[in-house]
Amino acid sequence: MKDVIFKGAAVAIATPFNEDGMGVNYDELKKLIDFNINNGTDAIVIAGTSGESATMTDQEHEDIIKFTVDYVNKRVPVIAGTGSNDTRYAINLSQHADKAGADALLVVTPYYNKCTQKGLIKHFTSIADNVNVPIILYDVPSRTGVGIKPETYAVLAEHPRIAAVKEASGNISQVAETMALCGDKLTFYSGNDDQIVPLMSLGGQGVISVLSNVMPKETHDMCQLFLDGKVKEAAQKQLEYFPLIKALFCEVNPIPVKVALRLMGFNMGPLRMPLCEMEEAHLEQLKAAMRKFNLIK
Repeated sequence: MKDVIFKGAAVAIATPFNEDGMGVNYDELKKLIDFNINNGTDAIVIAGTSGESATMTDQEHEDIIKFTVDYVNKRVPVIAGTGSNDTRYAINLSQHADKAGADALLVVTPYYNKCTQKGLIKHFTSIADNVNVPIILYDVPSRTGVGIKPETYAVLAEHPRIAAVKEASGNISQVAETMALCGDKLTFYSGNDDQIVPLMSLGGQGVISVLSNVMPKETHDMCQLFLDGKVKEAAQKQLEYFPLIKALFCEVNPIPVKVALRLMGFNMGPLRMPLCEMEEAHLEQLKAAMRKFNLIK
């Protein structure tokens, strides 16, 4: 069995930009990192979807990974988002993150190109062959247009550095089939905050979470309850948090979570286009859900 990168809740951390939208606000990123670690977050995912990595320059992407690794300073694992629809670019960025000291890489399926399952195997294998740290595959077909099939996972699971999966397909039946095929060769994490406990009930070890941005302690505690065998209590928390989770995805991620962090007092700066500010009705939905958990007044 391959080493488990983390157990519990990893935050898919949002990126604070400077007020003019140019460059990362590193002082505020420190605050976000400390807020999460001080409240029990089990790992930090930097430059993922929630971090608006798709709108970062190459230099910003490399710099934010290095900064996060150095600032976290081994307090928790740092997982760097290094996926791309260009295999060569994904290899280069993954090698940079490896050299920077990232504990693992989060690599999404190639978007827009919509490669075949054979192409997925060649893509992920090529990246894994060129780094020395474990890789978490990221399956989110609603965003990328291509999903990883169970039999493809089974092939990829044989690679010594392909260690885990962030499963955001939403298809629990397919996840169960994949787990049955792969056994203990892959660690599974939920990529959907509304399916943390269901996926853990099949053998998953936690979540890579948007919810953790605003409720790091509660998300960690929900996972820990399950890991401690307190399944009923974990399930109750899953249902209790559902209205906030729903609100955090009432528009495309990371629009709502970035707005939520602003409402909590973090200086997040603007969203980068083509992401834009929330519709007023959705903003009110988000505020109402946040008030229920005393995140704002």
